[in-house]
Formats: sequence, C-alpha cells, structure tokens
Amino acid sequence: MRRRGSIGTRSDTSRAVAFSDAIIAIVITLLVLDLRPPEAEPGGLLTALLEEWPTYLAYAASYVYLAVIWLNHKAAFTRIEEMDRGLQWSNLGILATLALVPWPTAVIAETARTGNLADERVAVALYAIVGALLCLSWLVFFSHLARHPDLTKEEVDDSYFARERPRAIIGVVLYLAAGIAGVLIHPLVASVVFLLVPTFFAFTSHGFDQGVPLLRFGRTNDDRESGKRSGDG
Repeated sequence: MRRRGSIGTRSDTSRAVAFSDAIIAIVITLLVLDLRPPEAEPGGLLTALLEEWPTYLAYAASYVYLAVIWLNHKAAFTRIEEMDRGLQWSNLGILATLALVPWPTAVIAETARTGNLADERVAVALYAIVGALLCLSWLVFFSHLARHPDLTKEEVDDSYFARERPRAIIGVVLYLAAGIAGVLIHPLVASVVFLLVPTFFAFTSHGFDQGVPLLRFGRTNDDRESGKRSGDG
C-alpha cells in the first residue's frame, strides 16, 4: 500500500481540475479575439482575407497546442489520486505559462499585418520562448509526480510519469530550435514547426490511448490498459 498524506497537506483533485478547465477554456476563447475583419476596399475582401493567412496559421497552431494540452491534462489527472502543495504549484505553473499563449499569438498576428520581417522574426522568437516555457512547466509537473508516486492511483505504475518527461524535454528543444530557425532562416519555418510540435504531442500523448506504441517512450501494455479504463471513466 502507498502511504497517503494527511488532510492538512493533501487534497483531492476535483477543485484543481475544475479550475484548470476554466482557465484553459478562457485562454482558448481569448485566441479568437485576434481574428478581426481585415480592412479592405470594396471588392477586395477576398484578397484582404487571404493576406491574413499568418494570423490564421498562428491561431491554428495555438488552438491545436492548447487542445492537446487539455487532453494531456485530463489524462494526467485521471491517474492522480490526490495533490500535495508541490503538485498544486506545479499545476499552477502550467496554467500560468498556458495563459501567456494568446500574447505571442497576437504579436505574430499584428506583425504579419505590418509585413516587417525583422518584427516577424522577433514575434516567432517570442512564441518559441513561451512554448518552451510551457513544456518546461510540464517537465516540472511530471518530475514531481515521478518523485511522489504515492500521489497517483494504485493501478498506475510508479514509473509512469517518469516516462512522460522525455516528451516535455523534446518539446523544449523543438520550440527553441523553431525560434532559432525563425530568426536565422525565415519566420515561416518557425510557424510550420509550431504546427508540427502539437502533432508530435498528440501522437505521443497519454491522452491518446490508441496512439502509436513506438512513440510512447517505453509504456507497457498494462499502462495502456490502465489508461483505457481511466479514460472510460
């Protein structure tokens, strides 16, 4: 049996999940605010809309990223029995960095409207930094659970969250590499990577229990069966 903490130091996950879901919903909603109607001369609306494609690309990358984060978050908490202060702060760290995502998204959209290449390079670098920080916050979250397996449910393998850490590390590297490529090569290169990174997380996420086994960083069949049972709940 795993040793559980006292009521004074630990709590269940219900309030944290509800609060997190509310924050994620608000952040996703904020992304839409930058999809503004373009200024266009009569008869030129289609051209003006097409010229806004960097805005749409930034929105798509951010929305997919946040959607995958929500799936990761949901799947993680189906495996957590209770929270201590460290895990609460780790979760708040994820939410704090997640709430920043609309900011670099808006900066990319605004610089795309001006068409200044130097500003666009700065914008994608900013987005990359925020993305890397968000992955870093997940690394802290996974590391805390890896050190405290007693916080997870009995059926969850003690090494489960330790095996999730490589995904977060790869995310940090990919976002920083995308930012560097956007500055040194072209912002469009970074934008494409920003779309591909959430795809990587989607295919390796423990929120997708039917995912590709080769990309699951050593998960066992028992882990997958446990995940299916938790997800069905």
